[in-house]
Amino acid sequence: MKRNGRESHYAICVNNTGYKASLIVRKVYQLKSDPAAERRGLLRAVDESGEDYLFPSQLLIPINLPKSASRAFRVSATVSQPRGGLLGRGRFGGSLP
Repeated sequence: MKRNGRESHYAICVNNTGYKASLIVRKVYQLKSDPAAERRGLLRAVDESGEDYLFPSQLLIPINLPKSASRAFRVSATVSQPRGGLLGRGRFGGSLP
């Protein structure tokens, strides 16, 4: 997930059609690298439960955050990560063959 020559670890949701229970428009999601998924037009995003799921790349736009914002996201993700069930699971959840 490169953007402007830099690795992007976050994306903003710009459309949640078909994934209203899983994605919130204008919300920033952490991305995980998954080259096989990216070749298929999918991005792996982490939801509120701390689980990662695959979503069509046209729904999430990779963004570059300032270092201070990236640190804040990392700290809040490790401190306040709720553990939940499968609510919010994307249609393409799981791993690719």
